[in-house]
Amino acid sequence: MTYIKSTFRHPALPKNKLGYTRADYEGVISTLCAGCGHDAISGSIVQACFEMNVEPHKVAKISGIGCSSKTPTYFLSNSHGFNSVHGRMPSVTTGANMANRDLVYLGISGDGDTASIGMGQFCHAVRKNINMVYIVMNNGCYGLTKGQDSATADEGSFTKKGAPNPFHAIDLAGLALELGASFVARSFSGDRSQLVPMIKAAMSHNGFALLDVISPCVTFNNNKGSTKAYEFVREHNEATSELDFIPEMGQITVDYDEGSSVSLPLHDGSLIHLQKLNADWDPTNRSSAARRINKAKDEGEILTGIIFIDSDSHDLHDKINTVEKPLNKLTQEELCPGSSALDAINAGLR
Repeated sequence: MTYIKSTFRHPALPKNKLGYTRADYEGVISTLCAGCGHDAISGSIVQACFEMNVEPHKVAKISGIGCSSKTPTYFLSNSHGFNSVHGRMPSVTTGANMANRDLVYLGISGDGDTASIGMGQFCHAVRKNINMVYIVMNNGCYGLTKGQDSATADEGSFTKKGAPNPFHAIDLAGLALELGASFVARSFSGDRSQLVPMIKAAMSHNGFALLDVISPCVTFNNNKGSTKAYEFVREHNEATSELDFIPEMGQITVDYDEGSSVSLPLHDGSLIHLQKLNADWDPTNRSSAARRINKAKDEGEILTGIIFIDSDSHDLHDKINTVEKPLNKLTQEELCPGSSALDAINAGLR
């Protein structure tokens, strides 16, 4: 078996508006277990970036440690990448984002990398509203260390060895809502029709966008007693809505019955179109979103879709009024404006 990908591409492959084919957004061949949900998420990221006409060199993909954090190798080979230490992806992304706001930041993490060692970092990335797409590949176990329960494993769920989990699960979507996240969504790695437009919407959002993606571990956590298994998720998936994303450059046409759908404009002119399936849910109301999560939890269902969005979100750059230019493009004159500028600052503090 070889892990070298062929460089041959059929000359008639479809191209996006930038002239790139889908293959231009791919990475190397995956070495994850065959059937791993993480590979499906990688494929959805590739498809979303291709359809969004994203320039690969305008993307920074940053990860921590774990099976999930290996995946940036498998997509967007021509993008910037940084594999940080365990649980520290949010702070590395924060620093990069502060230095250069012109890039699209994809933070790739797992349930251990986020809900355990990286929990503090996750909380502060949310409260600061860092302009990033934070993707949690959530399989409820530690795949690299032979399948122990993670902090997102549901209480009472069974591991492959048959031992029940005695602890309450940390619900990352519910926690993000409580912390004030401006975009909260959940999906399933096996539902590309939902996940691809969700990634596209998150990339266009101005602020912190959490995508909690249930991604079954086929080796250690795809057994009958697991609530993160393919069979369980498919049987207990309750979608909040049918989702479509309409980019700014496309013709925006929306046709729906009053009260059954909602269209949410984003800061760049794009639209998120939600065909609502739950009458008691408002994706722009944080309290309504929290109630829907709790109701689904009480009923043993997994709520998927865009759960909450603040379409008028202001990210950290807006909050602290940073410069528009990336730091590496600032000139000597801009960095050292002279003593008069310092005198004016000091005078304003007296």
